[in-house]
Amino acid sequence: MLATLLVRANEIVSVDGLIDELWGENPPRTATTTLQVYVSQLRKLLHEADAEFGRDALVTRPPGYELRIDPAQLDLTVFEELHGRGREVMERQDYRAAADLQRQALGLWRGPLLSDTPHGPLLDATAVRLAEVRTAALEQCIRAELHLGRHRELIGELQSVVAELPLREEFHAHLMVALYRSGRQADALQVFGRLRRGLVDELAIEPGRSLQALHQRILVGDPSLLRPTARAGHAPAPGHAPGSGHAADPGRAPGSGHASGSVGHVPGAGPDAGSGPARAVGAARAAGPVPAPGSAASRPQVPSGGSTVAQLPPADELFTGREEELAALRDVLGAPGGRLVIVTGTAGVGKTALALTVAHRTGDLFDVPVFVRLRPDGRGPLDAVGVLTGVLRRYGVRGPLPERVGELRDMVAESTDGRRVLLVLDDVADAEQVRPVLSAVPDCTVLVTCRRVPDGLAGRVVRLDVPTAREARRLFAAAAGQPADVAEGAECAGVVESCGRLPLALRAAADALTGRSRLPLGGLAARLRDERTRLAELEAASPGFRARLCAALDGVGAAELRAFRLFGLLPAGPFAPDAAAAVLDTDVATARATTDSLVRARLLCAELPSAGRPDHHHLPELLRLLARERLQAEEEPEAVRAALARLCGAFARAVEEAGPSGPTTVDGAHPLEWFRLRLPALMAVVRQAHAARLWAQCLRLVDGMTGFLEVLGAWEERDACQGLALEAAQHLGDLAAQARLLRSLGDLAWQRRRLDTAGELYERALMAADVAGAEIERCRALTGLAGLRLDAGATDAAAALVPPALDCAAQDARTGFEAHRVLGLLALESGEREVAQGHFTTCLTYAASLADARLESYARRRLDGLDSGGPTRPGWSEVQPGVWRLCTAA
Repeated sequence: MLATLLVRANEIVSVDGLIDELWGENPPRTATTTLQVYVSQLRKLLHEADAEFGRDALVTRPPGYELRIDPAQLDLTVFEELHGRGREVMERQDYRAAADLQRQALGLWRGPLLSDTPHGPLLDATAVRLAEVRTAALEQCIRAELHLGRHRELIGELQSVVAELPLREEFHAHLMVALYRSGRQADALQVFGRLRRGLVDELAIEPGRSLQALHQRILVGDPSLLRPTARAGHAPAPGHAPGSGHAADPGRAPGSGHASGSVGHVPGAGPDAGSGPARAVGAARAAGPVPAPGSAASRPQVPSGGSTVAQLPPADELFTGREEELAALRDVLGAPGGRLVIVTGTAGVGKTALALTVAHRTGDLFDVPVFVRLRPDGRGPLDAVGVLTGVLRRYGVRGPLPERVGELRDMVAESTDGRRVLLVLDDVADAEQVRPVLSAVPDCTVLVTCRRVPDGLAGRVVRLDVPTAREARRLFAAAAGQPADVAEGAECAGVVESCGRLPLALRAAADALTGRSRLPLGGLAARLRDERTRLAELEAASPGFRARLCAALDGVGAAELRAFRLFGLLPAGPFAPDAAAAVLDTDVATARATTDSLVRARLLCAELPSAGRPDHHHLPELLRLLARERLQAEEEPEAVRAALARLCGAFARAVEEAGPSGPTTVDGAHPLEWFRLRLPALMAVVRQAHAARLWAQCLRLVDGMTGFLEVLGAWEERDACQGLALEAAQHLGDLAAQARLLRSLGDLAWQRRRLDTAGELYERALMAADVAGAEIERCRALTGLAGLRLDAGATDAAAALVPPALDCAAQDARTGFEAHRVLGLLALESGEREVAQGHFTTCLTYAASLADARLESYARRRLDGLDSGGPTRPGWSEVQPGVWRLCTAA
C-alpha cells in the first residue's frame, strides 16, 4: 500500500484503486475495513519516522487517500527530473552535463523497481514504465560519454548491458563503436555477428538498417568513426551538421551528412538525385579538369521534353482518411492551366503524406510529377539556388550547374517546357525560396506544403487540421498493426486523445506497441494519461519525435514564442481573451493581436463561436505540453509565478462578476451554463495556484466558485477545491476563511450522508469562528449542527442550537434563511403545520432578498406542500434545497 501511494505521491488514490492493487479481482469481503486498518497502521509508522509531520502526511481525501510528500524526498521524482534535464542538455549537445545528469539519475537505482513488493496493475505498469525509462537514461548516458571520448572506460559496462539486454540494438551499436575506437575492430564485428545470430534464431529478423550500416563502416575501417563528432558542451562548427561524422552517433546511416546545399535523397530517384550544386561540381573536379565556362562541354545536359525520370517518393502506406481534402485537391489540381495550391498545418499533422498521396492519385494528369524537400535531412531550409537545383536534378539534369538564380531559373523553364508539370515543394519556409521557381513555371501546377502561409504567396489554401477522432483511431490501429475492431475500443480512444489526434504522435505511440518495449495497449493508454511524462513517453517510443514536434516553433518570432510559452500556464481546452491578456500582462486588444499571430503560425487554434464561448482559442494538446516544458525551462520562476497569479485574478473576477448579483447572461449563456463550461479550467487553475503556494489567489478563486458548485451539485469538484482552499487559509492564518470553508465542507459531508465527518467539520468550524470572532460563520455552523441533531431525532438538542443564529439574521440573510429552515423542519416534526408555514414564509422572504432562485424555489415547494392540506404521511422530506431524506413525520 505504501508503494502504491508513493508512486502516486501528492495525488488522490481511490479506495477502489487500492483494493484492486492489494487484492486484484478477488478482494475479501472485509476489504474496505482491512484497508482502513492498513491506513491506521501506516499512519503510525509514518509518525514514528517523523513525529512532527509523519501522521499528517497521509490524509483522507474522498474518494480515497493522498500521501503528501516533498518531491525532493522521493527518489522516483528526483530520478525523472534528472533524466529529463539530461535529455534537454543532450539536445543542446552539452555532452558533459548530459552524462553527469544521467549518471546521477542512474545512481538512485538499487535494483529493479519494487522487486521485493507484490505488484497489482498500477505498480506493475509503473515498474514496466520506469524500467524502460531507466534503460533510456542509460542509453543517453553512454551516448553522451562516447561523444566525450570515454570509449575505453565504457567497454566493460556495455558488455554487461548487452548481456542483460541481448536484443537492444542501440547498446550493441555503442559497444561496437567503443571497441572499434579502442583498436579492437575484430571484436566489434563479432558483437554484430552475435546479435545477428540471436535475432535470426529468436525472431527470424535481421538487424536494423542503422546497425547494418554501422557494421559496414567498421568492416571497411571508416576513419571518421574514430573521432567524436563534437567537443563536450559545444555545438558543432557552423555548417557542420550535428552528428554528421557519425562517430558517436552510430544510429545514423552512412552518407546522411550532406553538404549544406544538398536537396537530400529521394527514394526512387536516380543516383544523382540527391546531389546539390556543391556535390555536382565536386564530382566533376574529381573526374578531371572542369571545362571552361561557356564551352559546350560545360553546359548541363537538359533532357528532352519527352524524357521521364522517377521522381515521387512512394506514397505513405498507412495514409488514412482525409477524403474531403483529397477530393478538393484532386479537383483543383485537375483543372486546366497553371495554379498554386498551398497545404498548411502544424508540424506533424500529415501535410507531406497528404501531398504525396494526392500527387500519386493525380499522376495520370501529369507527365512527370516532381517532389522536392526544402528542408533536407531535417536541416535548415534551402535557399532559392538550392530549390532550383533540386528541381533540375529531379528532371534529370546532370553535370555542374550555375550558381546564379537567373540562369538556374531559365534552365528550369527549359526543362519543363512543353510538359504537363506537377511540382510538389515540401516544407516551404518563405516566399523567397520558391518565387524564382514559380516565375519559371507559370503554366504549371505547383503544390506547396508549409506550416504557415508565407507572405507574398497567393494561391488556393487548404488548411489541414488533425484528423477526426474516427480517422485518428483507424490510423493508430493501422500503424500499430492492430485489428480494425481495436480502433473502436476505449483504450484506443484514450491513446488517440492523449496524442491530441496528431498523426506524428499517433505513429510514435504505435511504435511503443510494435517496437522493442512491446507494451500492451492498456499499458500504453495508462502511461500516456500522465501529462507530466507524456512527451517523454512518446520520445522514448520514437526517438526524434520531440525534435519534429519542436519544428513547429521554427521561424516564429521571439515575442510570439514567449507568448506561446506563457500560454502553457493555461489549462487544457478553450480559453478566453481575458485569460490570454492576464498571462501576457497586457490588455485584451493586444492579447487578441498576439493570439491572431499564433493562429497564423499554426501554434494556436481558433474555436468556433458558441453560447458561453464567443471568442475562444485553444492550444493543440501536445503543443500545450511543449509550451509548458519550454515555460519551465526558459522563463524565470518569478515571472511564471506572477503570470499565474494574474491568471488566478482574471478567473476570480470573471466568476465573481457572473455570480448571483451579476448579469442574467454571460457571453450569451446562462451564468450556470457559462460556469459549467469553464469548470474544468477553473479546477485546473485552483490546483496550479495551490501547487505554486499562491494561497490568497487560491482562496479567492474558490470562494467565488462555491455558490456555483452548490447550485450545480458538483460534489466532487467542490470537495476537491474547497479542501485546497482550506489548506491555503491555514497557510494564511485566516481563521475566518477556515471557519467558512470548514462549515461549507460540513454541509457537503451532510448532503453526502457522511454524518460523522459532517459533525467533526461543523465543530472545527465553530472553534475557528469563535477564535476569529466570525459571528456569522459561528451561527451558520450552529445551524449545521442543529440539522445533524434533527437528522438523528434529537429535536430538543437541535432547537437549543438555533437561537444564536436568529440573532444574526439581521446581519446576514443567508443565516436567517438557514435558522428558519431548521425551525420549520422542527415544527413539522412536532406536527405544528401553521408554525412551520410561518418559518418557511420567512425563508421565502430571505431568499427573495438574496435573489437566490434555488433557495426561493425550495421555500415555495415547502409552502405548497403545507397548503395542499391533509395529514402528513410517511414519505420523503426535502430537508435542504435538492436534498431529500426518507422520514416519518410525528
